[in-house]
Amino acid sequence: MSAIDFESLWHAVINEPHQRDVFSVHGPDHWRRVERNGCILAARTGANVDVVRLFAIFHDCKRENDGHDPGHGRRGGEFAAKVRGKWFDLPDPDFQRLYLACERHTEALHHSDPTIGTCWDADRLDLGRVGAVPDPYYMSTEFGREIARQGVIHPWLHLAVPVLGAGVGALLGEG
Repeated sequence: MSAIDFESLWHAVINEPHQRDVFSVHGPDHWRRVERNGCILAARTGANVDVVRLFAIFHDCKRENDGHDPGHGRRGGEFAAKVRGKWFDLPDPDFQRLYLACERHTEALHHSDPTIGTCWDADRLDLGRVGAVPDPYYMSTEFGREIARQGVIHPWLHLAVPVLGAGVGALLGEG
């Protein structure tokens, strides 16, 4: 069980001043799907679930727009660094993974670290929200490639239940 109070953290980050539109394709609805995807992936990749869930919250939280926004991942990582120790805590090696995952999630192609790769795959598996089909080539993990080849994540929703609870599909409009 995680020592991080994720629900309080979600509310704190969502209530921070921001520049995103209420219905942003990079906003909290997307973050929730990335969290769900990451929990599903972590069940098989061995990724650190706390880092993956934190990535979901922070990776796009400091976007300035829904278009080309260079540096938004770095800004998300810097915001995580700013609130670390106040809103959540992680050991240094795990925080370094979180920061790197946020900073490079749009610029880098693959990562061999299972936690960073899981973060990036979780984000990329939500490309359907912008009309793009996730491509197995861009996935870092074998499980991410398997899900992308399948074309839907629904057969694996049950893998998120131990972390997110039994209502995970319903909460995300899928159950």
